[in-house]
Amino acid sequence: MLVSYSLAINESLNKIVANQFSQLARKSRNNVSSTKVKKEAIENPPLEIFKLGSETLRTEAKRISKVDNKLRDLARDMLKSMYSAKGIGLAGPQVGISKELLVIDINFEDSAAEPLILINPEITAFGSTLTTYEEGCLSIPGIYLNVVRPSTIKLKFRDEMGRPRKMNADGLLARCIQHEVDHLRGVLFVDRVTSTDELKKELTKEGYKMKDVIPLQT
Repeated sequence: MLVSYSLAINESLNKIVANQFSQLARKSRNNVSSTKVKKEAIENPPLEIFKLGSETLRTEAKRISKVDNKLRDLARDMLKSMYSAKGIGLAGPQVGISKELLVIDINFEDSAAEPLILINPEITAFGSTLTTYEEGCLSIPGIYLNVVRPSTIKLKFRDEMGRPRKMNADGLLARCIQHEVDHLRGVLFVDRVTSTDELKKELTKEGYKMKDVIPLQT
């Protein structure tokens, strides 16, 4: 939703946005990518995705000092686990790895589209326009609620080869990046939900506990 943002797939993803994303991701990679994996569910994903209530989701991630084959292998495992869970984004803390590493692919259904690998991502600017959109999370399956976020961002990061990059993002991609960057800070999308009654209702229905939500100060 974002969607299952960390994220389950939204069937109405805008194809234009997806194509722009694909072009951006392709530019940030070598012709032969060590992180490319098949976009398919596998029976035994390499990484466990932790759920709401787990302390690892509240642990702030650490910056990555060395980009090497071991890190690229981790990114591959994160992609495999994300695709198996039918998600479009996944952060290191969600799989018990407290490192500033994100994998994103909002064009899940296009096998030729490249995923985006973000190392030490930092949002350097937010747009002034706010939009409301339904989000979900692979760490909180079954919960889909509206969240208000800036519709555009500017970002700097390193790609899977360690090269510094900058990019602008809007729409679904901007929202997905913000959602995943939150994970690196120990923040979950439910912490940003403003309707307490609706949040409590949905969490209770799916067997989650309100005590595991940490509302952000506004």
